[in-house]
Amino acid sequence: MAAYTTFSFFSTPQNQKTFFLQPFKRHVSFLKPFKCVRPGSASTRFRPNPVISSSALRTSALVVPSKLEHLAEEFGSLREPVERVKRLLHYAAAMAPMPESNRVDANRVMGCTARVWVEVGIDEEGKVRVAADSDSEITRGFCACLVWVLDGSEPDEVMKVTTDDLTALNVGLPGGSGRSRVNTWHNVLVSMQKRTKQLLAQREGKVPFESFPSLVISSDGVFPKGTYAEAQAKYLFPNELKVDELVNVLKEKKIGVVAHFYMDPEVQGILTAAQKQWPHIHISDSLVMADSAVKMAKAGCQFITVLGVDFMSENVRAILDQAGFSEVGVYRMSNEQIGCSLADAAATRTYMEYLTAASRSTSLHVIYINTKLETKAYAHELVPTITCTSSNVVQTILQAFAQVPDLSIFYGPDSYMGANIKDLFQQMTKMTDEEIAAIHPEHSQDSIRSLLPRLHYFQDGTCIVHHLFGHEVVEKIKEMYCDAFLTAHLEVPGEMFSLAMEAKRRGMGVVGSTKNILDFIKDRVQEALDRNIDDHLQFVLGTESGMVTSIVATVRSLLEPVKSSSERAKVTVEIVFPVSSDSISTTTSSLSSGLQTAKVGDIILPVVPGIASGEGCSIHGGCASCPYMKMNSLGSLLKVSNHLPDEENILSAYKAERFKLQTPNGRSVADVGCEPILHMRNFQATKKLPEKLVDQILRPQHS
Repeated sequence: MAAYTTFSFFSTPQNQKTFFLQPFKRHVSFLKPFKCVRPGSASTRFRPNPVISSSALRTSALVVPSKLEHLAEEFGSLREPVERVKRLLHYAAAMAPMPESNRVDANRVMGCTARVWVEVGIDEEGKVRVAADSDSEITRGFCACLVWVLDGSEPDEVMKVTTDDLTALNVGLPGGSGRSRVNTWHNVLVSMQKRTKQLLAQREGKVPFESFPSLVISSDGVFPKGTYAEAQAKYLFPNELKVDELVNVLKEKKIGVVAHFYMDPEVQGILTAAQKQWPHIHISDSLVMADSAVKMAKAGCQFITVLGVDFMSENVRAILDQAGFSEVGVYRMSNEQIGCSLADAAATRTYMEYLTAASRSTSLHVIYINTKLETKAYAHELVPTITCTSSNVVQTILQAFAQVPDLSIFYGPDSYMGANIKDLFQQMTKMTDEEIAAIHPEHSQDSIRSLLPRLHYFQDGTCIVHHLFGHEVVEKIKEMYCDAFLTAHLEVPGEMFSLAMEAKRRGMGVVGSTKNILDFIKDRVQEALDRNIDDHLQFVLGTESGMVTSIVATVRSLLEPVKSSSERAKVTVEIVFPVSSDSISTTTSSLSSGLQTAKVGDIILPVVPGIASGEGCSIHGGCASCPYMKMNSLGSLLKVSNHLPDEENILSAYKAERFKLQTPNGRSVADVGCEPILHMRNFQATKKLPEKLVDQILRPQHS
């Protein structure tokens, strides 16, 4: 065995710790020998710490934890941020640079402000060998620390290190730039662990996971991987004749179109193109659909066509009536019921029984906007109710607890979202009061702990699409995409939620609404363009696959303007569709073998074979695709539009009728059902529960 050596690389003041270098042996050919830093100990003269022996590296289960402890002690002794910066810069200077031939895109770490490259190998003794480099000196210092901690360790030791372990070291710098640097450090760790896991799987002869289908977007176009992605991409560039046909009838008859993000890709592609000629087309989440319909009515549209599920057309009809546009016709896209598993879960006796307990105490019912108007009305007469969206539910609940003492909150009907909200609040109990105040200024650790027992959620309501993001999908994401940007709707199961929350903490994820997801992707792409460095960004789409049309349109609007500039870097964006085996047919061995590849820059992208059209994860199959939303076809939109105004009553089954029913208290379902929505509007404008709602909570008989 070669002996390890240590030596000082700069003079040390009497009151500071000494720095040492420790060269590590190399056992794999592609990793070039380089020196790695090792913390020293405080001393009045040069006196190196004992070196960890090679036998200890082989046998001690405490090697990595003890190294982390050394780092924690060292950086903990440096109270001034400038001293920690100096220490990182010295560590950066001590580490030999990675050969230029290895500083390639395939070795890049995603999500870093600076460019970072990582290599991982396993030597003949089964030890993990790591190398890293960066074009930022501070980031190189972080990399040097990680290399010193992990290089030469057992694989299971590498996999046990968490980002929380790194946070505890207090190596980070204060302020926004410090946060991004620490995120980089965490992302380097995740990248090293992913590569370690893949190497172990290869050594053990495990069959690797097949990639999820995806779309790769660049300034040159859109490149699908897999049949499902091909079906999505097919409609991103629609037939101009169909676009013109739709635009002409919409203009002639003054028809506005509001559509949900989860719409069929063929329809979305045509609508997106038609927007350039007819401004009264809007694609959004369910809440904004009704707002957009009101704007269209104010602009002179005489009809509104709704491409969504039935509760969305109900909301549009009711909100238009509230705004004084009762003469504007509202039309659905099917003569059959367009249901929703989540909305249906709340329209049950079980849900009303759940709310009965709330009616016995000072309670507020927070109901997801994606429910029927009738449900909102009946619930509101039983318990004071406010609607919420996935983007404002957390703030709604926190504000309600802050505003009404001893309040109990009953959330529903989405069980996954309810569990995720409760988990989020549990995580907040581990934050500092300052961190909690940044989320909501009237809360602290104590208040969050006190509200948890008074937060209840319905246990039996799920969206059939978000239900697909379960254990199997999560395990595949951990294996193949843990270093990618992770997006997740608040409605996904807990495992996917936790995974995305962990990614969010290191700047690599978002958990929220469809709009939150779209904005997150847009911001990350813009940041990459601003850096003006060749980059490949990979996003796992943790919501309904119909979102991709809006995502592609947004990303292309950012990438295309730089296409003609020879001085601009090449940025590519990959949108990955997680697929559960419950929603995909099995490929034949002939399809699965001999994967083709496509080259984008110096990144090799596998082209994954998909499923025959009409089966499994196809354009009409699973793959996080809502079958109810796909009932909104282009043919239906053209049929409804061409028959308007409906003088012969051909479209009676398509018309969104007003509610003529009454609540148990003899009031209009439409009027009572709209009130929780208006309460939310008030909350969005003032950031407080409206006085009328507070009065209803304290005096429930007034509801």
